[in-house]
Amino acid sequence: MEKLPQPSVNIGMVGHVDHGKSTLTKALTGTKTDIHSEEIKRGISIKLGYAETPVYSCTDQNGEIFYSREESCPDAKLVKVISFVDAPGHETLMATMLSGSSIMNGALLVIAANEKCPQPQTREHLIALEIMGIKNIIVVQNKIDLVTRERAEESYREIKQFLKGSLAENSPVIPVSAYHNSNIDVLLKAIIDYIPDPKFSEKDAPRMYVARSFDVNKPGTPPQKLKGGVLGGSLVQGMLSVGDEIEIVPGLQVSRGGKQSWENVITTITTLMAGKNSYESIRPGGLAAVGTELDPYLTKGDSFTGRVVGKKGHVPPTVFGMLVDSNLLKRVVGFQRRAER
Repeated sequence: MEKLPQPSVNIGMVGHVDHGKSTLTKALTGTKTDIHSEEIKRGISIKLGYAETPVYSCTDQNGEIFYSREESCPDAKLVKVISFVDAPGHETLMATMLSGSSIMNGALLVIAANEKCPQPQTREHLIALEIMGIKNIIVVQNKIDLVTRERAEESYREIKQFLKGSLAENSPVIPVSAYHNSNIDVLLKAIIDYIPDPKFSEKDAPRMYVARSFDVNKPGTPPQKLKGGVLGGSLVQGMLSVGDEIEIVPGLQVSRGGKQSWENVITTITTLMAGKNSYESIRPGGLAAVGTELDPYLTKGDSFTGRVVGKKGHVPPTVFGMLVDSNLLKRVVGFQRRAER
């Protein structure tokens, strides 16, 4: 199988809990993102999930172009590779969704047709997208297989009314059944048309935002076969290559003389992965996993989430105090009834 190019865009999957975000991610990519034991047990996303898919274009018998994540015809052409960030929808996990939005270039706002719109996290996630300045939004009306035609049309009117005056007022609304893979080709076309690849500079000093960090070693791995800690996130400028010496800020918290401080961490890149493919170098766009020489104990359990990675000596300074111009949500998180501040 020919190795796919690196993903060129990150698309967030956002919306209310149990509206089908993870099911839609699986329909688009073939990958199940709820893989942690607690997620499987509770049936909801808890951590940010990641998946990617190639998008191919084909021409049917009538000369019309359609899109698929598989090579569905002999003359299939690869259009792009997309990374998806599956954000949790539960109200207690809003901070996780916000951290994921920092690496999103566009978003699919998933709204279930079998519930009235808007639900609490539907509203909150749209506000979060507006705060983060994410303008390329597609609204996905999911679960149309569970409702009558009349309810589907009523749901569409509710969605359009909800979107009035928002950043997504003119966004397309695509009806789908993620469970049955219905209308996924239409959604892929909308993604191609409405969420362009962001423009990045590959000449600037590299900067990567860390969204996850891992210890990929299984229990019982012999010491000589242990792999270093892995950083997952998105490179937003510059290039990174295997063998590069990198610096991580703010690094690790240390205590000296009874005072808490932070020390930058310096390590070397050992591997670069995007999806299932390995690369010698990565450019901006999409999601990537950076293998390092760090002790995996340091990176386990997302302990490096929120860090910034750059070349040694070319990282932003660590800030210990700041004045914040805050953007508060206009309602209490998780409540059905609006409580205006």
